[in-house]
Amino acid sequence: MSNATSNNQTVHRVGFLDKDSLNIPVLKILQADGTTYENAVLPVIDEKLAARIHDTLVFTRVLDERMLGAQRQGRISFYMTCTGEEAAIVGSAAALDDDDIILAQYREHAALRYRGFTTEQFMNQMFSNEKDLGKGRQMPIHYGSNELNYQTISSPLGTQIPQATGVAYGLKMQGKRNVAICYFGEGAASEGDFHAGLNMAAVLNTPTIFFCRNNGYAISTPVEEQFAGNGIASRGVGYGMHTIRVDGNDMLAVLAATQQARAYAIEHNAPVLIEAMTYRLGAHSSSDDPSGYRSKEEEAKWQQHDPVKRFKLWLLNKGWLNEADEAALYEKYREEVLAAVKVAEKVPAPHIDEMITDVYDKPTPALEQQLTELKAHVKKYPKSYPKTAGRV
Repeated sequence: MSNATSNNQTVHRVGFLDKDSLNIPVLKILQADGTTYENAVLPVIDEKLAARIHDTLVFTRVLDERMLGAQRQGRISFYMTCTGEEAAIVGSAAALDDDDIILAQYREHAALRYRGFTTEQFMNQMFSNEKDLGKGRQMPIHYGSNELNYQTISSPLGTQIPQATGVAYGLKMQGKRNVAICYFGEGAASEGDFHAGLNMAAVLNTPTIFFCRNNGYAISTPVEEQFAGNGIASRGVGYGMHTIRVDGNDMLAVLAATQQARAYAIEHNAPVLIEAMTYRLGAHSSSDDPSGYRSKEEEAKWQQHDPVKRFKLWLLNKGWLNEADEAALYEKYREEVLAAVKVAEKVPAPHIDEMITDVYDKPTPALEQQLTELKAHVKKYPKSYPKTAGRV
């Protein structure tokens, strides 16, 4: 008898299950006023870890503010903020080992910062200059870092999900006690790659943490129009994996859930699904206007659940932070980011030959021909390629 039926209760009358049959609790530890719930079990966290988390939150808020402004000024072409989702991203990243592999969707630059990505590296990537680790081949915010075990982001939605299963399977085969964590939004969970990735992970028993940021919208499509089921967590149960739903604006809940998910994934070589219930306070991207699909009243309601403010209040209550030090930190990063922008935007673009290097071991004849034709076109119409024309 299959695993799906071996432990099932037998009945003799028709009785259907519906979406309300599965009651999925939400883990909450930290309240909006910075105090913890009675009898709440806190994650493993000390003052040093808390300070690192807070530093990442402040930097990310400043980066989002400055770079969205830079996009509006025409200095970069595109930007995406993680405003409102910082606890989900930083809280989960803080629960990982540095050798765990991160496969991000595109709104998880705070996790990369937590790992140690520098201000200069952020700027070089967004300005696609010759110091960019991606050699200018990616659009802004499509980061990647081999050194920090952060796989390069790709634009197609959901492709990282089955890849995360493969990465984790590789870690398992090598005998490493590490996990692959895969970030995605609830909108990406409508992609076929989601179902293939989770099913493979459950069947192959891979140490993968699937981390869903359920922020209420797939760009402009609200969850009510995306699916009729009980969120994304119910799908993890359906695929036979350990699953938990957490308050995604609660730093301590996310940290605790991810710490235990990681421990379980390593101990049992098995996947875990975490659904973090959060909200995207900003626009989907710099190309989006959320006023067309959600109200100011809705946004104001969620502002009251600001994850950065909630964690700050907890730090103040603990005596691990004071207002003066935080204000100085914000000012420090505002100056640092602005200075890095001014430097990075003046760094030359990569040489045009970089377009085809290290794609293959040796560039194919077709690529060589295309590059020759492109160079000729750039020389003929240099004004159409202001950043590249001098690097042919």
